[in-house]
Amino acid sequence: MIVKNMKAAILMESNEPLVVAEIEMPNKLQYGQVLVELFYSGICGAQINEIEAAKGPDKFLPHLLGHEGSGVVLDVGPGVTTVQKGDHVVMHWRPGDGIESQTPQYRWNDNDINAGWVTTFNEFAVVSENRITSIPKDFDLKLAPLLGCAVTTAIGVVNNDACVKIGESVVIFGVGGVGLLIAQAASMVSAYPIVGVDKVESKLKMCKDFGVTHTLLSSDDLDNNNKMIKDIVGSKGADVVVDTTGIARVIECAYELTHPDGKTILVGVPRKGDNINIYSLPLHFNKILTGSEGGNCRPNIDIPRYIKLYEVGKLNFNGLVTHEFDLDNVNEAIDMVRSGECGRCMIKLQ
Repeated sequence: MIVKNMKAAILMESNEPLVVAEIEMPNKLQYGQVLVELFYSGICGAQINEIEAAKGPDKFLPHLLGHEGSGVVLDVGPGVTTVQKGDHVVMHWRPGDGIESQTPQYRWNDNDINAGWVTTFNEFAVVSENRITSIPKDFDLKLAPLLGCAVTTAIGVVNNDACVKIGESVVIFGVGGVGLLIAQAASMVSAYPIVGVDKVESKLKMCKDFGVTHTLLSSDDLDNNNKMIKDIVGSKGADVVVDTTGIARVIECAYELTHPDGKTILVGVPRKGDNINIYSLPLHFNKILTGSEGGNCRPNIDIPRYIKLYEVGKLNFNGLVTHEFDLDNVNEAIDMVRSGECGRCMIKLQ
């Protein structure tokens, strides 16, 4: 290995701040592994869920975090064919082309530090070949992490999960980075109306630039919110309702707001133990309630397509990255994401 040590943010205990420390790299790359020097990492709601153990006790502690990043390939292990030294890459959690390698182990204070097939809250990473996709060298590495999760998930929600048709109505609960991109994708397929709902007024101000036709500043009276939205989309509800918040009561409202022949798509993940109460009879007919797994994207196919759309001005990333932090300030960045006051928050690693 040409890199012996690096700085990384470690999740030592659930619901505790991350520990930023200098850790030891593995001795060599194994079959299908790639060494990447990271430049930027995004912070996704999935990392907040990991820190808070939203899905239950974390059996992998201590471990590294992060699943959307950008960087440059420094070295490749045996069997790797899809990337080479010097390639600029997007790092993503959905599997793409190439080998799925074994996961790496790092060391700190004579203890093992676990990692998945991709981690991005670290200056360097040993990554599985199928978790990286090459991008043009002139593509902005600060924007590139968006393609690792936010963009691919959002467009996949519209194209693959909801299969939005021309003229269908779309409502989005939570218009952070992913929500804005969902709105943009819905606009690209000529959905109408497109309603953005959020509790943060500053985020609603961004919506018109991403295709939202109507906005609603959410109040604690969610039933009244739904009444106001139905005044826009029609009394029977919206054709597609997407929740990005993962809040149980908001999910219930999203389902209630969905047309009897419509689809409720869940992007946000509720905490384990948070009960969601719905009337399920409409599911026996035409109503659909489903969760999205990263928009069912295919990174090696979709990422190059979306870059082309961005380059010709059909995809707008302007203003999506609202905050940037150094790795030493990663816990401040996480608090910013928790606050809901940001679009996409980036960690600068080089």
